[in-house]
Amino acid sequence: MTILKTYARLWADDLDQALPLLEELTGEQPHLRMAFQEIALAAIGDFLVIAGPAEERARYSHASATVVVDDLKALQATLKSAGATITTPTTGGPTGRFLYARHAGGAEIEYVEWTPDLVRRIIGS
Repeated sequence: MTILKTYARLWADDLDQALPLLEELTGEQPHLRMAFQEIALAAIGDFLVIAGPAEERARYSHASATVVVDDLKALQATLKSAGATITTPTTGGPTGRFLYARHAGGAEIEYVEWTPDLVRRIIGS
């Protein structure tokens, strides 16, 4: 199992207002932008901006980061052997599959296995 990308999560009321500063700071345009349920998401550089009403954002605030991996199944074995708890089982989403896990030390992370198309487009190879 390999980590392909790690995103720091940023919380915003409005995605369009949050992006210009991040574009300036990173020198990049968002490489991923989408809606998921009641929130809007954009990935830019190493940031994942999660925007929308505070009560909707709160549904995702338990995770401190989003980590893209190449193999969720192998990840689950690693997490289990390290004493982590899967808090949201593997679920399909717009970018592939994801799960949430709480590490033995208490940190909760969203792990995502992107579709092959996204991996090629964003990571390369």
